[in-house]
Amino acid sequence: MTSSFQPRVEAFLWKPPGAMQSGPGLAAIKVLRYVYAVGREVAEGQLTLRAMSLVYTTLLSIVPLIAFSFSVLKAFGFHRELEPYLYTFLEPLGEKGTELTDQIITFVDNVKGSVLGGIGLLLLLYTVVSMVQKVENSFNWIWQVKQARSLARRFSDYLSVILVGPILMIAALGMIGSVSSNALVQKLTSMEPFGTTFVMAGRVMPIVLVSFVFAFVYVFVTNTKVKIGAALVGGAVAGILWAVTGKVFAAFVVGSTRYAAIYSSFAIMIVALIWLYLNWLILLLGAQIAFYFQRPEYLRIGRTRLLLTGRERETLAIDLMLRIGTRFMAGPPPCPLYEIAGDVGLPEEAVAQVSNDLERSGLLERTDDGGLVPGRDLAQIRVADVIASVREPSPDLPQIRSEEAASNLLNRIEKSVDRELGEQSLRDLILSTRPESA
Repeated sequence: MTSSFQPRVEAFLWKPPGAMQSGPGLAAIKVLRYVYAVGREVAEGQLTLRAMSLVYTTLLSIVPLIAFSFSVLKAFGFHRELEPYLYTFLEPLGEKGTELTDQIITFVDNVKGSVLGGIGLLLLLYTVVSMVQKVENSFNWIWQVKQARSLARRFSDYLSVILVGPILMIAALGMIGSVSSNALVQKLTSMEPFGTTFVMAGRVMPIVLVSFVFAFVYVFVTNTKVKIGAALVGGAVAGILWAVTGKVFAAFVVGSTRYAAIYSSFAIMIVALIWLYLNWLILLLGAQIAFYFQRPEYLRIGRTRLLLTGRERETLAIDLMLRIGTRFMAGPPPCPLYEIAGDVGLPEEAVAQVSNDLERSGLLERTDDGGLVPGRDLAQIRVADVIASVREPSPDLPQIRSEEAASNLLNRIEKSVDRELGEQSLRDLILSTRPESA
């Protein structure tokens, strides 16, 4: 988007004409805002770049991931149930999809614990976990989350997705299959309009399942609180895009016989890479829509980096310490950074600018699960120290060669702040603002 075109589009979308400020016109404008915001992200190139990166990661980990899922399902006697859905996923590739699926299944059958040994199994597990980590990094970037999971949480959370996900998917599909084979349902399908309804439901059900899988990934993999409603909206849009793209891509594969003539045996790999890329891009687009649905205030500003003024940094530093200190005194679990960012209405990246300064000064500490707690006893944290922590020069920047008069003036300001606040501690401030917590 050119610099002259973008302001006109934003002016139309956020200051629409009078006729479009209510009713169907306003509803259309709201939808167009999402289309514009997502299109802006795609045009900037980061989403497509991350989708390409995930394609490369998939090539390295697809066999270990399927092998791991098969081994989990095999323990429950469901391992053969996953094969038809792998065929379904690669169905848009046509005959090549069937061939590629057979090759993957052959590779998976060759992955045996007795052959790999302990080190081989550890490497297989590491490959699977690293793939989920790449997905989390992409989701965290979309949700503007700066803090990744700790090493312990990565293994526990990722393994939960890898172990429980296939079981839940097969269980859901099994329930649908058992309902479809029920005698009463079979009888109803022979009657109209129930027969047509069941046929339509059978066609829609794969899209619904894919949408729920996408929503589950958005909620569980992203290292922030993703609301169920936002995840379902993003998952539904991604599921519909996946179904439509599959139909279009299948038609493209059928009509692209010339590529097979040009690339010969490499054609299947090229087509598979394109299909993988489209799937990852759709997944990331759904995550982006979920983010904007949950945080609509970002629709216009996008990923614009907010630079806080000195007063805003000081205000935010005191507010952070008050919130974290009050919660610490009350006893609930520590505050995660994303929760505080949501409460103050700022991007997590902006809040992290201040929290990092407080951590560097020893006033805050981060727990293993990402929560923030006071770095020392509340009575030993002076309010003046909180303000001073965000006024300290950054260690990454060279010292400014300022005039002596300017330095003297700033020193007088800091001394006046110290005199005004005295030895008032964070605990004193909490008790004075919220006496009920005494």
